[in-house]
Amino acid sequence: MLNFLKSKSLFNEGMKVLTYSEKKLEHEGSGWHRSGEDISYFQNNYRREAMTNYQRFYHTFTFTYKFEYDNDTVFFAYSQPYTYSDLMDDITVIEKMKLDYVSRNILCRTLAGNRCDYLTITSRSNLNPIENNQNDKQTQKKGVVISSRVHPGESNSSWMMKGVIDFLISDCKEAKELRDNFVFKIIPMLNPDGVINGNYRCSLAGCDLNRRWKNPSPILHPTVYTTKQLIL
Repeated sequence: MLNFLKSKSLFNEGMKVLTYSEKKLEHEGSGWHRSGEDISYFQNNYRREAMTNYQRFYHTFTFTYKFEYDNDTVFFAYSQPYTYSDLMDDITVIEKMKLDYVSRNILCRTLAGNRCDYLTITSRSNLNPIENNQNDKQTQKKGVVISSRVHPGESNSSWMMKGVIDFLISDCKEAKELRDNFVFKIIPMLNPDGVINGNYRCSLAGCDLNRRWKNPSPILHPTVYTTKQLIL
């Protein structure tokens, strides 16, 4: 692969390629796993136009993979995939648990009309302070907003978020303590359109949404715009 932009890569630090073999899963029960040999990442001689001196060339990534089974279908990935469908399935499972400290809401619709969901996780005690009592106002719950997947190619963030959600809704005493003292607003996937369409960094409008926080457009950047409204 010849068109990489970054000058450095974890592939030169020992990282291997994520691989998924349908036959390996069938025969050995092994799903996504790291594999590949002769892994190398280096600058090539293909010039990039209108680039600064230190970014004038593309970079190449090469690796060798030995197929273990005949008539197999094998997938390769940089990070283990976590799709929009995976998220919808996971949230639906949580919804069916009918936990009184979790609620599901739609933050907005994306450019393509897809749902951008968020979860509210908190116990139902101390949600509102008693008026005219300063001490009670000081004990009002604070808000915590956590979001992920603003860059669709960074699927590792979705796995991190899944761990955060699984912990916050669990029965362990630390999670209960957090729910008793904080209101968590969790936005698991800020760029659903980018994830669905296989973009690495941009939204459906070709925008890096992580560079739109200062002045987001409600039309072009609806998820960022409504997240700011939610925080306010």
